[in-house]
Amino acid sequence: MAIALVPTLAVSAALVAGIGAGAVPVSLAISPTTATLSGQSFQVAADSLEGTGFTQYLAVDSSAHGDFPGAVSAINSAELHNLCQSVVSSLPGIGEVTMLIKAGGGSKPVHADQLIVDTDALEGDATFHNIQIGTDAAQLPGDGRAKGPSGAFAQQADSVRIDHLRQTTRSISAATFQLNDLHLTVKKGAQPCFRAAP
Repeated sequence: MAIALVPTLAVSAALVAGIGAGAVPVSLAISPTTATLSGQSFQVAADSLEGTGFTQYLAVDSSAHGDFPGAVSAINSAELHNLCQSVVSSLPGIGEVTMLIKAGGGSKPVHADQLIVDTDALEGDATFHNIQIGTDAAQLPGDGRAKGPSGAFAQQADSVRIDHLRQTTRSISAATFQLNDLHLTVKKGAQPCFRAAP
């Protein structure tokens, strides 16, 4: 991602300070591409997710450590309240380190357009409107990764709401991902968004 350099250091410092304090929303425009995944899982949690244009199908993700089965979920437009994202990694000489991202607290939720998530575990209280289960993945609306291979099991709905979202995933992409009130920290030790059930 290219970042336009600001001519004056004072303006740049003020912008970074504003982002860190949550005063400046961060909007990332991402061009979805096909890439080999790291294979490392990370967590996503939110008080609630509300989305329109939901599709989901079974797929296989290729990673540096082999292939993994999972479910690809695509949402045309989504809002997440009180988002938490965490990844725990092991670094040489340091041990376990957690990168933790929090955003979308209060009255300004995180917003995503053309959100695509590869997941292998999801928990929460879900409500779907006008859902169709057992659809051929190749007949799903949309294009690119919003569709699956012909004959693959899929489901679709006009809208979805998931309360108390707890998700383990290997990949997230979006055309636009707006992180209001963004806070990012990197700390020693394992400090995930939630403790996964055994």
